[in-house]
Amino acid sequence: MTGRRPSTVRIARWCAVHPWRAVVGWLVFIALCVGAGAAVGTNKGTFEDFWVGEAGRAEQLASESGLTPAPVEQILITGKGTAPDTGTAGSAGARSAAQDIAVRMRKLPAVVSVAGPRPARDGSALMVAVTLRGDKETAKEDVDALLVQTAEVQRAHDGLRIEETGSASISVGVNDKQGKDLQRTEAISLPVTFVILFVVFGAVLAAGIPVLLALSAFAGAVGLYGLASWVTPDAGGAALSVIFMIGMAVGVDYSLFYLKRAREERERSGGTISHAAAVELAAATSGRAVVDSGIAVVLALGGLYLMDDVIFSSIASGAILVTLVAVAGSLTVLPALLTKLGRRLDSRSARRGTAAGRRGSPDDGGSRMWTAMLRPVMRRPLATLLIGTAVTAALALPVLGMKLGTEGKETFPDSVAAVAAYDRLVEAYPSEGPTHLVVVRGPEPTAALRQLAERVESEPLFAHEGEPRLTTSDDGRTALLRLPVPYAQNSAEATRSLELLRTELIPATVGKTAGPGAETAVSGEIAGGVDYAEHQSGQLPWVILFVSLTTLGIMFAAFRSVALAVLGVLLNLAAVMVSWGVLTLVFQGTWADGPLGFESLGFVGSRTPLLVFAILVGLSTDYQIFVVSRIREAVRRGVPTRQAVVEGIAGSAGVVTSAAVIMVSVFASFLFIDRVEMKQIAVGLTVAVLFDAVVLRALMLPSALALLGDRCWWPDRPAPKAVTDGPQPERPGGAEREVSAAERGH
Repeated sequence: MTGRRPSTVRIARWCAVHPWRAVVGWLVFIALCVGAGAAVGTNKGTFEDFWVGEAGRAEQLASESGLTPAPVEQILITGKGTAPDTGTAGSAGARSAAQDIAVRMRKLPAVVSVAGPRPARDGSALMVAVTLRGDKETAKEDVDALLVQTAEVQRAHDGLRIEETGSASISVGVNDKQGKDLQRTEAISLPVTFVILFVVFGAVLAAGIPVLLALSAFAGAVGLYGLASWVTPDAGGAALSVIFMIGMAVGVDYSLFYLKRAREERERSGGTISHAAAVELAAATSGRAVVDSGIAVVLALGGLYLMDDVIFSSIASGAILVTLVAVAGSLTVLPALLTKLGRRLDSRSARRGTAAGRRGSPDDGGSRMWTAMLRPVMRRPLATLLIGTAVTAALALPVLGMKLGTEGKETFPDSVAAVAAYDRLVEAYPSEGPTHLVVVRGPEPTAALRQLAERVESEPLFAHEGEPRLTTSDDGRTALLRLPVPYAQNSAEATRSLELLRTELIPATVGKTAGPGAETAVSGEIAGGVDYAEHQSGQLPWVILFVSLTTLGIMFAAFRSVALAVLGVLLNLAAVMVSWGVLTLVFQGTWADGPLGFESLGFVGSRTPLLVFAILVGLSTDYQIFVVSRIREAVRRGVPTRQAVVEGIAGSAGVVTSAAVIMVSVFASFLFIDRVEMKQIAVGLTVAVLFDAVVLRALMLPSALALLGDRCWWPDRPAPKAVTDGPQPERPGGAEREVSAAERGH
């Protein structure tokens, strides 16, 4: 008498019996997701959503008092030569161009005011500042309208270089370029993935199905992300790149594992069992592993919510949704397609009716190779484990010197016109660079800030071009002082200027004269970056703890083994530390600038380590679940643990290695996005997947399991089942009925 079949088997059986219903149902589901997302739109995060730390408090004070600086676009007029022309500012052509700009810009509805032309101190440039209305909903349209007029003036004054820059135009330019780069990434990764799958399966249909399912999961998740953005607002589209990256990785992987297992079952029987029976057996093994690994990925990404940060929350929502959609597709429409397409997805041996499984593994050559590779590991497990640990420590050691920084105007690619213009603007006008915004609310805010401005005049860490800009609220109780800094946002000098301002200058001036109960806070690019990094550093340990504990719980629930659960967490952390170490080596030095196409910033992006951690732990647990599931199956067949380790790793090597190669190709394609932060994520994940495949899975996991022996299954060792001739998979309750004589054949 058999027990109740697992839900994965019941779902697969229904989809196999009603394939067209399942396929049509899936297409309708994806269409509804896309339609719902298009109907409700995407809820963009507001400025308030990005407030963090003291900088966020300063921005709140300024906003409540009507002192939030309006967005300003700078139109820069310079000579076209490579060297600055000190006569440009005073030339008749430059003055005429400035007047033309002012006339054109004042006609635009987005423009609040246009300042008079301001010459650079050395006479090499002329600048016209254009203040915008600051409507976030129409920001892109407003910037595009200004860019059109700037281009018209440039055409009318061909002898000059006339360009626009500013926070708004830089943001629009960077987002537009990233969107185009993402399209190029898709154009690269999709055919590469298809070719790899074609090599694995040897059939166009079998190679195309995982790619199509991954793309459908991506499309459905993007639609659902629009709905989710009304709970966790979209942070400027940052999640879309991650949705595509995760969608391709897990979507292809889950389909690959499921499809490969169904083909194995057909091969073992020499093509005698029905495709429905093979699908049901795959659902009981790979289908269950897909669910476990999907839960692992979701919970790992869910740790990002603990950061209390709109960027991480939006990324978590998008990545979780694409994972869930990919799992749903693997459990429903994939079994339907496998059954409906039938023999067209079979391997050659199954089509010929050859029982490959009676001679050995379906992937016999690959299994023999991996068995030979594992032999010395199993002979000397302690030495192997020590070597693997030493390699891990050596690669992870640089993480001790990791420096974190935040993206800013000077870190974005110069291929964006507004970014290149910003560099020339700051060179000609140092006071237009990073700025400290000091906000004071109290009885005497203006007098206090004037005293601070006088004190700053003697400090070399601040720019002294022009007078400090002081504005006061209508009620006179809040004032804002703008203090420019002539250094890059992430430079040591900029950070020291912030420390000096907060710890010495403000207490010595504002602290004594602003009156009792006064509130003081500092914002600006520098303060925002420093506070953001500190906020992340404070939350990161809690995220690591949460993700590690959930991974521990998932591994224990999947295998009822304390040792395997602990080992899974340790191996995940090892991969993370190696990834962080390599990130430090690559991006804090300059040796990799040329090969990877970036200019070293001297730091790792503050968001990168956490994103790499969350994504990597989910995917690494994914691999471990699939590999250990095969080992557990062998143990349930009565194979001794040491031999089961070899059989399980060798038997899953082909499919897991193929999945790793696909992941590497997807992650590596993000190196073509011209943004350092995306390159860092690509390098971190690529290195981690390679390390997982070469060191963790081939050396450390088998050696650790060999040393543990039967103790690795404590407290619930899998009960052996009766063994038939040839390796048989672990059969679910009721699945044996599918392999009866009545069900054999096609």
